[in-house]
Amino acid sequence: MVRMEPTLGLFARARFLFLPLFLSAILILFCPNPAKADDVTSTLVVGASRIDVTIDTSQSPISQPDVMKWVQNAAESVTAYYGRFPVPHLTLRVISFDGSGVQHGMTWARGGGLIRIRVGGKTSPAEFADDWMLTHEMIHLAFPSMADEHHWIEEGLSVYVEPIARIRAGHWTALQMWRDLVRDMPKGQPQEGDAGLDHTHTWGRTYWGGALFAFVADVQIRKQTKNKKGLEDALRGILDAGGDIREDWDIEKALKTGDQAAGVDVLEKLYAAWKDKPVQVDLGTMWKELGVAGSGGALTLQEDAPLSAVRQALVMGTAGAKAARAGAPDGQNFRAANSASASPRAVFAGRTMRSE
Repeated sequence: MVRMEPTLGLFARARFLFLPLFLSAILILFCPNPAKADDVTSTLVVGASRIDVTIDTSQSPISQPDVMKWVQNAAESVTAYYGRFPVPHLTLRVISFDGSGVQHGMTWARGGGLIRIRVGGKTSPAEFADDWMLTHEMIHLAFPSMADEHHWIEEGLSVYVEPIARIRAGHWTALQMWRDLVRDMPKGQPQEGDAGLDHTHTWGRTYWGGALFAFVADVQIRKQTKNKKGLEDALRGILDAGGDIREDWDIEKALKTGDQAAGVDVLEKLYAAWKDKPVQVDLGTMWKELGVAGSGGALTLQEDAPLSAVRQALVMGTAGAKAARAGAPDGQNFRAANSASASPRAVFAGRTMRSE
């Protein structure tokens, strides 16, 4: 989930007799807690970017090495997809709770980039390794802030890019990703009464409708460029043009910039077709053409499918797909396959005590 400023704005525009007290309560509820004196901040450096990680253990003890490995994996995943970490400086606030798992990630633009996320003190290394939420939140940093009616593209891109980014960093596999997409992509299809992505703000259309848009765009870009470029080229172009979370752009500017980077007009045309009316996607035909057969534990990836090369490049990038065709399965050993252009690793750069 990204940004809470619009929610706060709605409350701030209301007229209350005790407005200062009301706003104080809202700030306490929605905004990150200030650092406590005994909080420890650890710093990771990935390329030219710095990530300051503060762990609040006031509710439950939590393993700092496990947390930092989790952060490192997420940062490397995002960097593998975008070619660099999206913002120069990220403040990451990890709030412990008594239990296990990862909950309630939120991302803000302020301070150059701020993520607040809750982690259970009993979370195991395996649960950290399986988590998708932190990578999802970091991907929000790589796209400009949109108007409320375009929230679907912010969330949809994070849903779609997250597993691909984790595969490219060696933290997930293509088979797992395709199983999830076959199961979940239908949630993004328009239902009765749908008025298009800009006007239908259900959970399914916001998250999976946006992901469906990104998936279709990725395949179309690769088909039109003969697999030389994909959605990541468009998204990198947006980021390189200054379109990260710190900037407020309209959606037309973002999509035009992405199309220019990819060399095709896929994003603009797809948006024009989907924004104001429901469009059903023939997922069955897409799975067949990509060589994604079956579902769940019986799902297989078929190399003789018409668009199997597109499927491989979609997951691993063009260089990785070439290596896959030479014998490496989809999504396995991506770093080795792409060693010539491997993204920088996140490096531990020290630890300090908060004094505020």
